Amino acid sequence: MSKVIITCAVTGAIHTPSMSPYLPVTPEEIIEASVGAAEAGAAIIHLHARDPVTGKPDQSPEAFGKFLPQIKARTDAVLNLTSGGSPYMTIEERIQPSMRFAPEVASLNMGSMNFALFPMLDRYKEFEFDWERQALEGSRDLIFRNTFKDIEYALAQCAANDTRFEFECYDVSHLYNLAHFAERGLVKAPFFVQTVFGILGGIGTHPEDVQHMKRTADRLFGRDYRWSVLGAGQHQLRIAAMSASMGGNVRVGLEDSLWLGRGKLAESNAAQVTKVRQIIEGLGLEVASPTEAREILQLKGLAKVKF
Repeated sequence: MSKVIITCAVTGAIHTPSMSPYLPVTPEEIIEASVGAAEAGAAIIHLHARDPVTGKPDQSPEAFGKFLPQIKARTDAVLNLTSGGSPYMTIEERIQPSMRFAPEVASLNMGSMNFALFPMLDRYKEFEFDWERQALEGSRDLIFRNTFKDIEYALAQCAANDTRFEFECYDVSHLYNLAHFAERGLVKAPFFVQTVFGILGGIGTHPEDVQHMKRTADRLFGRDYRWSVLGAGQHQLRIAAMSASMGGNVRVGLEDSLWLGRGKLAESNAAQVTKVRQIIEGLGLEVASPTEAREILQLKGLAKVKF
């Protein structure tokens, strides 16, 4: 059995600053969160950028440029740049950082979907910035667009950079979409498949959902893929434990969940990495180093990125 790759998504675009004082917002906070997660055992750091004052998602290359060189200088972790950005952005906006910086890995959502965040309004009543409530409320009527044309565009723009993708699959149809692109020769194995559980609009979090996604990916891709999971919110660690026990990899981080346990906010991304590492090692498994993750995923190496 291969060693388990831990990805840490340190800030994302789903949670808003008013939800947790520990959510990284400024470049300095993102740098420290990334380095801390890597030191705790994360082989891959999944990165978004935010406006340093309001915390609003910012997908400009300039925003990423304020932290990428510093993270690279302080850790050898694989740096994975989002092309998901925010569901309110176009694919042309979302792919800009990956086009500019040619990372080893970029995320790529594999299908359009309803992406509903408005249930969080039942839990959070007061917000520091106007955009926070607007973004959550607006998700009642939000389609996160990732058409075949959009996906083809992202693949074409990164083709010359030898960037591999974290294929984010929120439902079974997204696995079939990835198989379609594989059949056309537009993506090459091994596919890094990140199956996402618990976003309203995507597949749920029941153990049968996890197993169904795994069985479908096994049937479609055989030995040509590397499986990872992320569970949203309270489901994060339970689903990570399932994946590790089934031979898969895991993703944690404050992008996906603000919590470390019932009613306890995670005070850092490193705390979540440490917790999931304890689960992995408790199962008698070993955590992959960045070097080992590069070998497993057949990445080009940190020296070939443009930052």
